Amino acid sequence: MKYRRLSIEELKDLDTAFIRFLAANGIPGDEWTKIKETDPKRTDELLNVFSDTAIHETLTKIEYLQIIQAKEIKTFHCLPDQIKLIGLIVDGESDIDFSKMESPQMMAQQIAASSAQIKLFSAVKAYQPEREIELFKMMEGGCRITNGEIYSLLKQLG
Repeated sequence: MKYRRLSIEELKDLDTAFIRFLAANGIPGDEWTKIKETDPKRTDELLNVFSDTAIHETLTKIEYLQIIQAKEIKTFHCLPDQIKLIGLIVDGESDIDFSKMESPQMMAQQIAASSAQIKLFSAVKAYQPEREIELFKMMEGGCRITNGEIYSLLKQLG
């Protein structure tokens, strides 16, 4: 497998897509039921191929990722050939906890009201080894897909 097997919950959420996948591979519903009951190896193969396909499709559409911790935010703009990072870290003691903030506006208000030292940082790099593999590893490490709102906010602060 290139990525990982989808969980039962993820597969349930993609039920319609899985039915289309089976149909595209010439496997009607009754045949799928038979395969599940009689051929566990083929069942695993089909679930693995579908999982890789579904994950890859999702990864190709990602524009922004972020990871938010109590005192640090890292947000990424995922371009076709490079990834841009803008981050923010609280330096020193502060009651700011980014992980508890519900919106970028709340985050901006907390930063403005705080006397904490806030440091912005940024970086740009090419993907290694390839875009989708790197994004997958980032998501497995805790990054979440986002709409880029915090990235834009931090870009304005910089």
